[in-house]
Amino acid sequence: MSIMSSLKYHFEEDREYISRQLWISSEPITLLGLRTLVNFPQSLTMVREQLHTSDDVDHTTQDRLKGIGHNVSDCTLDEIITEILDGMLLAIHEPSGTYISIIPVAQPINRSVAVPLTENVVRGSSSAFNEDIGTNVGLLRKHINSSDLQIATYRFGEVTKNCVILSYLHTTIDPTLLRSIINAIESNLHKDISNVQELSRMFGFSDFTLVTRYNTTELPQSAARALKNGRAVLFIERLPFALVLPSLVSDLFVIADDSNHPRVFAVMLSFIRILGALITLIIPGLYVALVSVNPDVLRFELAHSIARSRVDVPYPAIVETLLLLFVLELILEAIIRLPPSIGPTLTMVGGIVLGQAVVEAKLVSSLLIIVLAATTISNATVVGYQNALTIRLFKYVLLILSAIFGVLGLLFGIVIICSYLAGVKSLGIPYLQLKYPKGE
Repeated sequence: MSIMSSLKYHFEEDREYISRQLWISSEPITLLGLRTLVNFPQSLTMVREQLHTSDDVDHTTQDRLKGIGHNVSDCTLDEIITEILDGMLLAIHEPSGTYISIIPVAQPINRSVAVPLTENVVRGSSSAFNEDIGTNVGLLRKHINSSDLQIATYRFGEVTKNCVILSYLHTTIDPTLLRSIINAIESNLHKDISNVQELSRMFGFSDFTLVTRYNTTELPQSAARALKNGRAVLFIERLPFALVLPSLVSDLFVIADDSNHPRVFAVMLSFIRILGALITLIIPGLYVALVSVNPDVLRFELAHSIARSRVDVPYPAIVETLLLLFVLELILEAIIRLPPSIGPTLTMVGGIVLGQAVVEAKLVSSLLIIVLAATTISNATVVGYQNALTIRLFKYVLLILSAIFGVLGLLFGIVIICSYLAGVKSLGIPYLQLKYPKGE
């Protein structure tokens, strides 16, 4: 069975599959593609014009056809099918049996470059990655106009083909890190990679890790900064963000926009973010420790004021803290899920009304409202949504230990967290390295 017949048999149930025929110099050329990916009227016109403009040149139609695409005559049937599924226009020169893959006029199914949705930009480019992987790579190249930038494309999956692009600067990335990434990719090409969890398993990251081993960003300038600092950037087809490998502790407090501020201001902003992370981690546990276990460390006036605010609260401090924290977690999740037109207003009004109601009902103390409001605001200063989730999770570890052992439990929890972070590695790179990842 010929390849053309095999293609017709493969796509016989697919109504999007189209076959059209052109005659150039009395020689038939068959064009194949998918109507949802290829604009056939414009693509046929483009091919006809490009072939006819070379009529005065002393070349055969077959040679002219090779000049407008790349030859796939030696490819297997699966590889030719992949070309069609990728949105390419397949041209078949029937007299010679030559198969040419041509970049067509595509159907306008991709959104244009938009502003970032999950990361705010103060001083920097407002362009953001979108679902089209080619557009993402183009945005990255605009920010790094260098011959050192290497782009490697990989095809994953046996049934569902998906594209993953690896980018790095070969003069700055650590060879050991690069070798680890490439080995992990090339040894798992048979797996389907369509989301970040599957990519994490490919690299051997645990599903139960408390610290993200990669950072996600939708800002081209953040991806460019990571490349200059010796890291790798991955793009997964149909995902509107880039993945930066490996993740380092400095990612919690430093962003690419800081480079557009004077050095003093950049350091001050990083210090504020560090302070915000510490407040988020420590303050809820410290409140519970001082109220329920170690009130004797406070001055009498402060201890008396706190005790008076809780005089009618029927629960222990840990219960009221967990209750209100759970409500705040619901509000934060609702802000993300609700429509942008009503989400912030609804959650803000609901939070204010609910907070006032629980205080008046003597279910929680007024001081706890202040403590948890400061905690929630401080958590937003940490760079990156996933990093903020890590801080929110560690907060509960310190809270439980503080409720059991008081201030000593809080200090013990801090030691546990620091020890855990010291042992975290991503592709052989310690998490506590600050800027330039180097393998051990």
